[in-house]
Amino acid sequence: MPLTPLDIHNKEFSRSFRGYDEDEVDDFLERIIQDYEALIRQNKELEEKVQSLEDKLRHFMNIEESLGKSILVAQETAEEVKANARKEAQLIIKEAEKNADRIISEALNKSRKIAQEVEEVQKHAAIFRARFRSLIQAQLEMLESGEWDLFDKELGKELSAVESNV
Repeated sequence: MPLTPLDIHNKEFSRSFRGYDEDEVDDFLERIIQDYEALIRQNKELEEKVQSLEDKLRHFMNIEESLGKSILVAQETAEEVKANARKEAQLIIKEAEKNADRIISEALNKSRKIAQEVEEVQKHAAIFRARFRSLIQAQLEMLESGEWDLFDKELGKELSAVESNV
């Protein structure tokens, strides 16, 4: 068990005839007591400081561990977000491709339908031209024939009859 300042202070020495000067020994012991008390105080303060630093070290180690875990969680989350973004992008691309195929298919169908309608209109136009040509030819033939003369005479008679009635 270590000495305490009280042990030093209460220490009694036996006296001898040729011993040391008692006042000098007491003064020296008093100085030793004071130095020893100062060392004990300093040692206690250092122990408290060491304890405080150990507490802080544990605290910072906990923070470091938490940060490490947080970084791992953040990395895992980032990977999940990337994976989800890739999946979503692939879905969007597939949907866009489907829409593009549908639009192209609809456009081709409309194009075919319009081409058929144009063909139909061209056929009708050809038929109309042929009928119109034959009508004009028939009218020309009628003009060139003598039937107009009869028509003119009859028309004149009818006009005269109408004028006389008026």
